[in-house]
Amino acid sequence: MYEKLCEIEAKEVILPGEDGELSVWDNHQPCLYALRAGKITIVTEPKTPIMSSISIKRGIVHVEANCLAAMVEI
Repeated sequence: MYEKLCEIEAKEVILPGEDGELSVWDNHQPCLYALRAGKITIVTEPKTPIMSSISIKRGIVHVEANCLAAMVEI
């Protein structure tokens, strides 16, 4: 079963990638990225960071046109 965990405007999203940590910002180059176990960290404010994180087991993320979509196992 799948469900939407969040829909939020973020300044930065930090992902636990299979090949290392990936940081996604505005206008990031489109990509498809495999995720390993770890935490997805969402930063909503650049100057005084407000962060939240989601622990995952694995997944995949697609980045395109200032939109990030992730399918993860939690």
